[in-house]
Amino acid sequence: MSETLALLKELVSRESITPDDAGCQALLSERLEKIGFKAEHLDFADTKNIYLKRGENKPLFVFLGHTDVVPTGDVARWDSPPFEPTIRDGQLYGRGTADMKGGIACFVTAVERFVAKHPEYQGAIAMMITSDEEGPATNGVVKVIEVLEQRNEKIDWCLVGEPSSDKQLADIIRVGRRGSLCAKLTIKGIQGHVAYPDIADNPIHRFAPALKALTDEVWDKGNPFFPPTSLQISNINGGTGAENIIPADLEVMFNLRFCTELTEAVIKQRVHALLDSFNLDYTIIWRLSGNPFLTPGGDLVTATHTAIQKVTGRETLDDTGGGTSDGRFIAPTGAEVIELGPINESIHKINENTNINDLEILSNIYEQILVELFA
Repeated sequence: MSETLALLKELVSRESITPDDAGCQALLSERLEKIGFKAEHLDFADTKNIYLKRGENKPLFVFLGHTDVVPTGDVARWDSPPFEPTIRDGQLYGRGTADMKGGIACFVTAVERFVAKHPEYQGAIAMMITSDEEGPATNGVVKVIEVLEQRNEKIDWCLVGEPSSDKQLADIIRVGRRGSLCAKLTIKGIQGHVAYPDIADNPIHRFAPALKALTDEVWDKGNPFFPPTSLQISNINGGTGAENIIPADLEVMFNLRFCTELTEAVIKQRVHALLDSFNLDYTIIWRLSGNPFLTPGGDLVTATHTAIQKVTGRETLDDTGGGTSDGRFIAPTGAEVIELGPINESIHKINENTNINDLEILSNIYEQILVELFA
C-alpha cells in the first residue's frame, strides 16, 4: 500500500462531519512536524484550524484544504460503511475520499518527498487546513487569513486541493470562481379573504411581473474566463396553507452567481432599481458568500501546466466553473490561487470514491509543482 493511500484511509476512518475535525489535523501535525513544519492552531468557536509552515522566507506557497466532510445521508444506501475506507475495483470508497481528504493526503506525501530531496529550498511551504468548509465557513479560512493579514504574512501562491478534475485526473485547473450573492426578499401585502380582493393586496400577484423581469434580466455577457452572470430563484413561500386566504407576505430567495464583469454593489443597485420600478413594498436581506476571483496567468499557473505535462504527458485546460471554495478568502490578499484535485464525479454522493492510481499521480503532480517553483 502506498504512503498516500495509507494516509487517506486513516483520514477517512475519522468521522469528521462538519465542523468536527475528529483528530485529522492532529494526525497531519504529528506527521509534518517530523520534517520541520511548525504547527499553529488557530481555532475559532467550534472550528479547528491548523497552519503548518516550514521556512520563513519568501515566496510563500500554501496548500489549502479542509478535513470536514458533509453528512453521509442514509448509511443503509452505502455499499460499505462510509467511514470504513473500502477498496473495490481500484477505487477507494468512503466519505471524504474525493472531497477533500484525498487532496490532503496527496499534499502531505508530496511535501514529504520534496523536503527529503530539497531540504534547503528557498522560500516557505505551508498547509492551511480547516474543519469549516462544508458548513457556513465563518470560523475557518476567513478567520485564519485575518490573522495572517494582521501580521502582514502574505501568501504568494495558493493551491486548493478541491476535487476539480472532470473526466480525467488533472484535465482541468480551476483558475477562478464566480462570486455568489444570496438574497432573501419579502414582498409585503395585505391579508384578506379571497372573495374580497378589493380590500386586500395579494403580494404574489404584485410580484409576478417583477419575477419575470428578474429572471429575464441580462446581467452581463460574461468574458473569456467566465460565463454570463446567472440569477436563479431557489425558494418561493407565501400563504397560510388555507385556500381562501390572500397572504400577507411573500418570501422569495434567490442567488446570483456573478462573474468579474459585475460587483456586489452594482448587482444590488440594479436589483433595487428593478423592484422599485414595479412599486413594490418590500424588504431585502443580502448575504455575500464570496466575490469572484481569477488568476489568469502567472508563475503558479505556468508551473502547474508544466507539472501536469511532465507527470501525465497531457495538456490541461484552465476553467472557472463550479461553486465556491475557500480560495475566495485567499485571492483578495493578492495571492495567485488555483484549484487542482481529484475527479469530482462522486463528491457529496452515496458511495463517494476516488481512484487509487490517481492518488499517486496527483501526489507526484503536487511535488512537481513545488519543484518547478522552488528547486
